[in-house]
Amino acid sequence: MASPRLPTYFISHGGGPWPWMTAQMNGAYDQLEASLKAVPGQLGQTPKAVLVISGHWEEPEFTVMAAPQPPMIYDYSGFPQHTYAITYPAPGSPALAERVQTLIKAAGLPARLDAQRGFDHGTFVPLFSIYPEAQVPVLQLSMKSSYDPAEHLALGRILAPLRDEGVLIIGSGLSYHNLRAFGPGGQAASKAFDQWLQSALVDSSPAERSRRLLDWASAPAARTAHPREDHLVPLMVAVGAAEGESAQCVYHEDNLFGGITVSSFMFGEGHAPS
Repeated sequence: MASPRLPTYFISHGGGPWPWMTAQMNGAYDQLEASLKAVPGQLGQTPKAVLVISGHWEEPEFTVMAAPQPPMIYDYSGFPQHTYAITYPAPGSPALAERVQTLIKAAGLPARLDAQRGFDHGTFVPLFSIYPEAQVPVLQLSMKSSYDPAEHLALGRILAPLRDEGVLIIGSGLSYHNLRAFGPGGQAASKAFDQWLQSALVDSSPAERSRRLLDWASAPAARTAHPREDHLVPLMVAVGAAEGESAQCVYHEDNLFGGITVSSFMFGEGHAPS
């Protein structure tokens, strides 16, 4: 009997290597951590692999991580020395990387494999909370540096069959990502953009959801929330891979670091709390 189709996720992954800095964070990420730890229960099964589209990897063309044992990329600065020795030893999956490349090429798009690419913090940080034992194979797929919403929605559609093959697709970014307007200074913009996201993702029909995402830059406070949309584009892939299905907000808080509103979403059937 085939396993049920897995949902997809867009998660706000937080800032830097926060799970390894609990003493410094004073509980700032407790709600986010709880939401990530809830993912296995929402799935109701252990995926065969996790495919992550991270806001920290972009290439001129779609590129798939193909390393059997991916190394670590410490793509942050100014953090304690011990955070540059973190390891997340999940295996990669070269066979799945080839499957992803084949799907993309079959749709008429260029795609290549990268056997050297490692896990960036958009992947190893949230996965550490979801699967702390690193027992599930993990690989990344780059965004395309054009950031074109239509291209990334289309990419999600291309990847959708993987959901029936036991692959969990995660778009990892942040629903608000303006590092120059964090804290109280970002309160109004993050709230306005989050209200639009909730409406566009949860309250709209699937067809309307995709249409609104194509025009995301006209949303309230859009370019304040995302001066550069690298942390929003992974959402397009998660939506495209579950385009005709319902959405739920699975994480939401409005006082992160003194006033920032952030959210995460699940698309498709899961066991998320109402």
